[in-house]
Amino acid sequence: MSTMDTTGDGLGQRATARVVLISAAAALGGFLFGFDTAVINGAVDAIRGGFALDAAQTGFAVSCALLGSALGAWYAGMLANRFGRVRTMQVAAALLVVSALGSGLVTGVWDLVLWRLVGGIGVGVASVIAPTYIAEVSPAHIRGRLGSMQQLAIVLGIFAALLSDAWLAGVAGGAAEPLWLGLAAWRWMFLVATLPALVYGTLVLGVPESPRHLVAKGRLDEARVVLRNVLNMHNEAALDNKLRDIEDSLRSEHKPRLRDLCGKTAGLLPVVWVGILLSVFQQFVGINVIFYYSSTLWHSVGFSEADSFTITVVTSIVNVLVTLVAIALVDKVGRKPLLVVGSAGMAITLGLMAWCFSQATGSGATLSLPGATGVVALVAANAYVVFFGVSWGPVVWVLLGEMFPNRIRATALAVAAAAQWLANFAITSTFPALAELGLTFAYGLYAGFALLSLLFVLAGVRETKGIELEDMRA
Repeated sequence: MSTMDTTGDGLGQRATARVVLISAAAALGGFLFGFDTAVINGAVDAIRGGFALDAAQTGFAVSCALLGSALGAWYAGMLANRFGRVRTMQVAAALLVVSALGSGLVTGVWDLVLWRLVGGIGVGVASVIAPTYIAEVSPAHIRGRLGSMQQLAIVLGIFAALLSDAWLAGVAGGAAEPLWLGLAAWRWMFLVATLPALVYGTLVLGVPESPRHLVAKGRLDEARVVLRNVLNMHNEAALDNKLRDIEDSLRSEHKPRLRDLCGKTAGLLPVVWVGILLSVFQQFVGINVIFYYSSTLWHSVGFSEADSFTITVVTSIVNVLVTLVAIALVDKVGRKPLLVVGSAGMAITLGLMAWCFSQATGSGATLSLPGATGVVALVAANAYVVFFGVSWGPVVWVLLGEMFPNRIRATALAVAAAAQWLANFAITSTFPALAELGLTFAYGLYAGFALLSLLFVLAGVRETKGIELEDMRA
């Protein structure tokens, strides 16, 4: 078996090609996460017009999947601990296939809400299991880079969704126009999501179970085989030591319960609060407003529908490129420095966007940004995506996958991810109403949260670069 790093980490572990491939397969759950949540971007205006929705109803139709995601994330840890990481990923894929078909064939807004909720459950499950699995099969010295594959997959999923939205709308002549089989283009935007879901479900059939889950279930021989094959650990003494370390960290293992997360700090262990706040701040800086509503946003300030789609696709490309930069830096620079830089940059660029929108003239369909203000707003928006994509986007998922002690990892990650989806729902569902109050107010609010996130990182987040999972503390 070829290796990426012949020096390893000093513990007999090697970054084999196989660990990269199975991490990539697991990270495809992130692709579906990004695709399923962003695909509605191109359909928002068509759905709003077709079903005669007001701002509040539009916000709920867009964000309802996030409630399902919170539910899926909440139960994902329990499912993963009982049935294993791999089987749980397969369940997520099945839910996403069903949701894509149902969402594309709806007859009214409420059955759209139902199928979006089903897909959201699948996304929530995948959002918890992929980073958990990747962290548990990765050598410590490259765990950050492999964990960042989750975010890379998410942004690639967002890009693919926005690109397909733009292409389908372009072929049909508009998102509300009929395309193939008499179905409107916005319906095909949902239907195409069945393809990546089927690919994901097929690929995870071939990945091995997490060695830490196998040890927790007493299947030590299987865990030994996985460690030997995946990490190229052929030194029996190193294998024995690794298995012993895992057993020691899981010695108090029992059926996971929420009470395991309890502590003296406002009822929860400090590390659990850090995970929850990381999740909440990742959403409260407003990133998903860019990816769920950007086509509508740019259209509302004077750009044509075609130009709005193009701007959105370009923004998603920027997001992909800076995520690659983050992957290169996360194990060299560390997690905390990237978060600090990202928070500061987002506070500045969001503040600049708020100022740009304060210069807008007109209202409703006649709203426009005068002179060079539109260009400044576009530059600020993409700079904001750069700062998020190189920091809070990938780094939060890396931290959530690795920062918790083994015995509470799946349960704590489920709680943190559920908090993230609820925060995402709060931001996404309120944006249409906030936008009616004024885009200056909306982006000023997000800038304030970015500033608070900087203070939180400086005071509450500890570095995890290079630390073995068995050495993580509460």
